[in-house]
Amino acid sequence: MRTLILALGNELMKDDGAGLKVGRLLAQRGYNVIEVGTDIFRLQRYYNGEERLIIIDAILSDEYAPGEVVHLKGNEIFEKLKAEIRSAHFIGAVDALKLLMELDERLKNVELHFVGIVTKEIELGMELSEEVKKALPRALAIVENIIL
Repeated sequence: MRTLILALGNELMKDDGAGLKVGRLLAQRGYNVIEVGTDIFRLQRYYNGEERLIIIDAILSDEYAPGEVVHLKGNEIFEKLKAEIRSAHFIGAVDALKLLMELDERLKNVELHFVGIVTKEIELGMELSEEVKKALPRALAIVENIIL
């Protein structure tokens, strides 16, 4: 199954860069990765009919501890991320994705996965917190397990 991985984040805001870091590790391993930064609308330009879409991003949560990795699938993404977990982006990457899926017929039947790393620090800086650094291998393994 053809897979497109979207790496989201802002590496100038500490832990918000976690999705980009995991995406770069996956790209080094030969996976089809697009860095979209904080602009998930770039998906429309790079989407080529892949049957599976995996989004990797930093998330904010009061329910999970910093460094925990969360894997959500399908509609669960929209339900859970809206209710108890929040995207680290002000515009709301999940709301933007939902809008894209409504507007772009090609995305209607895609198998959708979201891998989120719970942040500790979202402030100016390029260094990840220790908790988030330790979570990168877990996030990487989850994505590879989805693909394989």
